[in-house]
Amino acid sequence: MLAVGVACAVAVPLAGAGRGRVPAPPPAGVAAPSVAGLDGVYAGNRANAGEAARMAAEYGDQRRARVERGLAGRQLLAFDGRGQGRVTEVLGELATAERVAVLVPGSDTGIDTYGRFRAGALALHERLGERGAVVAWLGYETPGTFSSAVATTGRAKEAAPELRDAVRDVRSVVGSRARISLLCHSYGSVVCAEAADGLDVDDIALLGSPGTGADTAAALHTRARVWAARGTGDWVENVPHLSADLLGTTVGFGTDPVSPAFGARVFDAGDGGHSDYFAPGSASLANLTRIVLGETRAVTS
Repeated sequence: MLAVGVACAVAVPLAGAGRGRVPAPPPAGVAAPSVAGLDGVYAGNRANAGEAARMAAEYGDQRRARVERGLAGRQLLAFDGRGQGRVTEVLGELATAERVAVLVPGSDTGIDTYGRFRAGALALHERLGERGAVVAWLGYETPGTFSSAVATTGRAKEAAPELRDAVRDVRSVVGSRARISLLCHSYGSVVCAEAADGLDVDDIALLGSPGTGADTAAALHTRARVWAARGTGDWVENVPHLSADLLGTTVGFGTDPVSPAFGARVFDAGDGGHSDYFAPGSASLANLTRIVLGETRAVTS
């Protein structure tokens, strides 16, 4: 079944594959983030997003231009409007935060669909309050849901060094005083698993994960607590949890992260679907908030 699915994904053209590449400037040459230099980093990336919006509008892509104009008024640790687009946005005051959540999205996330990813980050930030900050990290080229890339670890391996750099930048701002939690949705959980070894975070939560490419939580080689959750309405439950060699490529991600065999701390995600882990009022958002705040004994299973 897995092999057939991947073969179909290779054979079927992606929607919008013929769309032209929206022009954008190269990323701003800003210094690595620090407490003293945050304002300068934000300013440089805001200016770059504004220029990208202008170029997109001239090109005729008003949707992209509208999204980028919105981004030009926000706290951006990084921005690249080329291609699918990459954004790292901070919600809250990173320089003074005691609790930080870094969110890693799954497939089909880019600048054009950034709003739905940001909505989850906003919902979590509202729950955390003034003590917390959220870093929405769209720092890699996510695979399409109906593509061969979504069934392999290739994109995740490419993204892992970028995620390590992003966490290192956040740690350089917050220092040792703050807890950092990595919250990884869907294919984003594969990215987090690839980056986990030696990563300076306190918790890693795998949400709606198809698997990580690792057989067990221990195989991630992380000092962080590893959590996993899946809503009862999440279709990812039907994804085969195996890996197989297909035409020289390893397809699939192995052990189900919410199974006892994987060894993660499984928590209640309620009855939500694949896109509902950060839905306001949900059991999953309540438990994610507790994890980020370090209130681990209050997390419900």
